Amino acid sequence: MSAWISILNGGAVSIFGSLLSASFCKALGTKRNRLIFFYCMIFLLAIQGGATFFIEDNIFRQMYPLFMHLPLLLLLYILTKRLLWSIIAILSAYLCCQLRRWLALLVVEMFSGGIVMQDTIELIITLPMLIFLLHYVSPFVRQQSDYPIKLQFQFGLVPALYYVFDYLTRVYTDFLYSGSPVAVEFMPFVCCVLYLVLLLYNSTEERKRSQLEQVQKSLDLQLSQAVKEINSLRESQALAIRYRHDLRHHLQYLSVCIENGQEDLAQTYISGICKEIETQTVRHYCENETANLVLSAFAGRAQKVGITMDVKGALPTFIMVSDSDLCVILSNALENALHACQALAHDGKETFIHVQIYEREGKFFLQVVNTCENTVRFEKGIPVTDKAGHGIGVQSICAIVERYGGIYSFEVQDGRFVLRLSL
Repeated sequence: MSAWISILNGGAVSIFGSLLSASFCKALGTKRNRLIFFYCMIFLLAIQGGATFFIEDNIFRQMYPLFMHLPLLLLLYILTKRLLWSIIAILSAYLCCQLRRWLALLVVEMFSGGIVMQDTIELIITLPMLIFLLHYVSPFVRQQSDYPIKLQFQFGLVPALYYVFDYLTRVYTDFLYSGSPVAVEFMPFVCCVLYLVLLLYNSTEERKRSQLEQVQKSLDLQLSQAVKEINSLRESQALAIRYRHDLRHHLQYLSVCIENGQEDLAQTYISGICKEIETQTVRHYCENETANLVLSAFAGRAQKVGITMDVKGALPTFIMVSDSDLCVILSNALENALHACQALAHDGKETFIHVQIYEREGKFFLQVVNTCENTVRFEKGIPVTDKAGHGIGVQSICAIVERYGGIYSFEVQDGRFVLRLSL
């Protein structure tokens, strides 16, 4: 009787681990896969059951990976085409099998039972525990399979260590039951190491997340300010259009002044209108409204401080870069260029800003060249500064370019700072 209970328990643990493995790696998503898995499992269980009658129990346990784990791995790989995650799924399911064994050992210890009681308890709790794991645990495990390979390796580290430890110390040898302190303390040691590694990893990730949040806040502030400037420029452009529309009325007023011999009043009126229109004028660089407004705004700022700024190229009305991202890129690039030129302009040196911007074959290109000091410091090809409140613009540009999968470069050539980027 005890032999049959042991055989049934062996079959139950095989079904338990196999179903968990298949669920962990999304192998049962289609009816075809479920049928293939069902028939293959019948075949594997038949081989396993037959082997128990011809092979000694100890040898069978040692050969179990060849009878079950290796064929199961091949089956899951065929069904999912994902070798790494199939391995991790089997190792994770093997680790979950420890729950059955430990709970049964706890009951045996409490009631001073033997091997028959242990097999019986394992059989009884197999189905409830399988249902619990499939319903509550399996969905979260499956989510890990969509993570990058690095995170998948981290997820599978503990199950892999346990698998190796269990077979080396309990199946292939009796090292675990020998009472050796090395064997007894190994898993607590592993838990401690993994805890420290997890602590360091989480600290590093939290630091990165905090830095990204700061950059994002800076981006939001810059974008908000840029939107305000663009809205102001739109209002200025609309006002200039209204002035041109009302030109007839202005001419009528001037005509009346001239007829009444009030030439001075007419001249004063003309000068005032000209100045007002000039201050509201938005220069036309390209068809893209966002780019045009930003370029016009910075051209006006450069002109006020005596810096020459010229723009070459053109952008169509609609491009692959969003208006908000385009605004942040242009504003930061030109703000940095203007800041660098102002430092030289105060010393009476000649300064300029050259901008090339265009879209070709669905790709956005930007180059900004400006005079600068030769003391620009770079780290990993990116200009950095120790001045408070500076350097965020470059980080913003890099973050947006990387989000689009583009490339960027910064360099200094003969007193000229050159920014190039392509999206």
